[in-house]
Amino acid sequence: MKLGNYDNGLFRTVIMLLALWLSVGGMQAQIVNTEVTEETEVEEEAEAADDDEDADDSEETEAAEDDELVFPEAMGDYLDSLMTLYMTKTYLVPESDCQTAAEDPVFTKEQYIERLYRMPTIIEMPWTETVQTCIDRYTQKSRRQVSYLLGACNFYMPFFEEALEAYQLPLELKYLPIVESALNPQATSHAGAAGLWQFMPSAAKTYSLDINSLVDERRDIVKSSWAAARFLRDLYRLFGDWNLAIAGYNCGPENINKAIHRAGGERDYWKICPYLPRETRGYVPAFIAANYVMTYYCDHNICPMQAQLPVKTDTVMLSQNVTFSQVASVMGLSVDVLRSLNPQYRRDIIPGATTPSALRLPVADAVRFIDLQDSIFANTDGAFVKRTEVEVEQPVYTPKSKRSKGRRGRSAARSRNSKSSGSKSVTVRRGDTLSAIAKRNGTTVSKLRKLNGIRGNNIQAGKKIKVK
Repeated sequence: MKLGNYDNGLFRTVIMLLALWLSVGGMQAQIVNTEVTEETEVEEEAEAADDDEDADDSEETEAAEDDELVFPEAMGDYLDSLMTLYMTKTYLVPESDCQTAAEDPVFTKEQYIERLYRMPTIIEMPWTETVQTCIDRYTQKSRRQVSYLLGACNFYMPFFEEALEAYQLPLELKYLPIVESALNPQATSHAGAAGLWQFMPSAAKTYSLDINSLVDERRDIVKSSWAAARFLRDLYRLFGDWNLAIAGYNCGPENINKAIHRAGGERDYWKICPYLPRETRGYVPAFIAANYVMTYYCDHNICPMQAQLPVKTDTVMLSQNVTFSQVASVMGLSVDVLRSLNPQYRRDIIPGATTPSALRLPVADAVRFIDLQDSIFANTDGAFVKRTEVEVEQPVYTPKSKRSKGRRGRSAARSRNSKSSGSKSVTVRRGDTLSAIAKRNGTTVSKLRKLNGIRGNNIQAGKKIKVK
């Protein structure tokens, strides 16, 4: 009995130790697993944090790229092409009494703010960093181009001012073509806008500017200026704010409306600016900068090119087609002069026969044109000729007989033989049948059907029928 009790006690002790060992091992396993899990979670959190940092960096990079200022296309370096224009070569010369300095003087932010405020404008022109960037572009990198622009203003500003005055619009809008085309009537953007005011084809059609193979009225200085004035007037009526109207001229009113909606209904250009297309965000600042540099160029030591103004011009209306070559050869003018004064004619042809068309000439030459117009129209040198009627001869086909081998050759031979032997027709009598007629004339019913194109057995009394 004692031995058994001892064994039972020992057994219970072993069981208790085993249970304790298992429980401690389980706790250690749980601790190890917990530590592994925690380490994994820490690693995952670290990786997630790295991913978030990478995403933030990516977003910041994209935002920085998106916020990067895009200058209007005409603010590029186009001086070389501008200097090749006929008006530039003929009427612009460097100012002899003034030399444009190579460096731009340094001014404080407060000086720029004061100058912008003092400009006699209705349109609000505040200072911003973007405006300053555009001013620096004009007064530093594009100093020689500004010198050209100041001289070219003498050619075009009278046309711009007349159109703007007619619609009672702010005259500071006359500097918009500086931003649009750098005062180049031949300018064409990568998007297809053309002329001094850079009309797109759709907008040109809306404002009655014709575009066809011979004429592009977007390049007509007078017509495009009046169309631009109407467009700007309509945009101001739509938005009630000139900066919004100017931005709408660049990107279209639909993009302005979308930006207003995204900005929660704000109608302040500077508040909706982040929601506008990238190029439009720099457009109004460039317009403000153009007004600034056209006003304060002397303070930045920029000398305008001297404009030897051409004589006054006048127009004559033409109702016949005539080319620049015809006019130039009779009147002793240069074709380049005619092209410069009439940039709307795409191929040196004035389509007066299509619609009465204007030819702009120096005043004295306009009077001479009236005296010489009969000789000009009669001049065939370089004339634009379009035939009004042509005769088309009908081809005469001569049938050719070709002998062929085999069955076709034999058939043709039989046909020729039958033609040479002559044909014979008889009149169908009342009560006749094909078999009776065939029997009387020594032929068969099938031949009669073939000769006369008969199907079946129906024949009509009194009609002729071929039997041979």
